[in-house]
Amino acid sequence: MQLLNIMTIVANRGYYYTPHRVKRMGKSDLEFPRHSVEMKDPFFEPVIKGMSMAVNQPSGMAYSVRIAGKEMCGKTGPAQNPHGENHAVFFGFAPREDPKIAIAVFVENAGYGSTWAAPTGSMMIEQYLHGKVTIPDHIYRRIMN
Repeated sequence: MQLLNIMTIVANRGYYYTPHRVKRMGKSDLEFPRHSVEMKDPFFEPVIKGMSMAVNQPSGMAYSVRIAGKEMCGKTGPAQNPHGENHAVFFGFAPREDPKIAIAVFVENAGYGSTWAAPTGSMMIEQYLHGKVTIPDHIYRRIMN
């Protein structure tokens, strides 16, 4: 939850809402508390630019899971696990401007984030934004199997 809150703060350039569970999508009259952080605007853009490059530049570790037509920002990596294989991690948000979704994905004992967590996160973001998944078939099959 903490990484998800951090992603939301970066995506929103300085604020987040209290995490909550959604039972269904649609119009809602519910209001959630907005929390601001004490960080100045200039610090967000370099982080967001780097996260965008990780997904959208051919040299980025998450380039294979970019979403056509949307600039997704993300970070992949392993989280060390003293009891076995490292955990795969991906956290990100999309689109870069006026973000609609932030996500944090951990896949236990899976190794690299770009191999397992980033494709999973990308599929979830794309499903949310577009209502379908268009990730390359070989990646989709690997994740689903």
